[in-house]
Amino acid sequence: MNAQKILSQIMKQAGSSRKTSSSGGGFDAKSLLGGGALGMLVGSKRGRSMGGKAIKYGALAGLGALAWKAWQAHQEKSSAAPAHAPTTGADQPLEQLSGDRQENRSLVILRAMIAAARADGHIDAAERAALAEQIDALGADAELHAWVEQQMSAPLDAEAIARDTESPQAAREVYLASVAIIDEQNPMERAWLDQLAAALNLDGDLCRTLERQAADAS
Repeated sequence: MNAQKILSQIMKQAGSSRKTSSSGGGFDAKSLLGGGALGMLVGSKRGRSMGGKAIKYGALAGLGALAWKAWQAHQEKSSAAPAHAPTTGADQPLEQLSGDRQENRSLVILRAMIAAARADGHIDAAERAALAEQIDALGADAELHAWVEQQMSAPLDAEAIARDTESPQAAREVYLASVAIIDEQNPMERAWLDQLAAALNLDGDLCRTLERQAADAS
């Protein structure tokens, strides 16, 4: 599949929206919600705030780097040994991976994002079809198209996502991507985020640091 290509395009959408935000410094969530795969993933007609702090898509623009930065801040706060970015292996940030490792990481992040968007149970058949169309427009092949359709209908399973998350850095990225999608004021979506954190074995302080990173990136 070409999950890495699709995730890169979504990250680019988030980055472009940040660069074209208003001169007042606010994050232009409207342009992202108005169209494109990310807008369809969340569903602009689901009543989300267009300017509230729940809109954190800017975190997706530098997902791996932001997740690593959160880990470094968490280590400093806990007085642990300084966290130095690895140069090899599965614990590298997403942007430093290549080949199958990058593809597999991208796939589990996309899976987590779709699950987060579905956490309140309000994506209907029309929205699923529109999302599939947008994913296709980004260059999805038939295999990835079928996979997206399957993810939109599969039971939400945080443990299954965690099993496919191959390293602590991947777990941080999965959680951060989910934070970028959910509305924390929605009890069902907050409950899903807490369930995911437990499955990924992320402690509360680290989760709060990741959530602050997402808010600061918006």
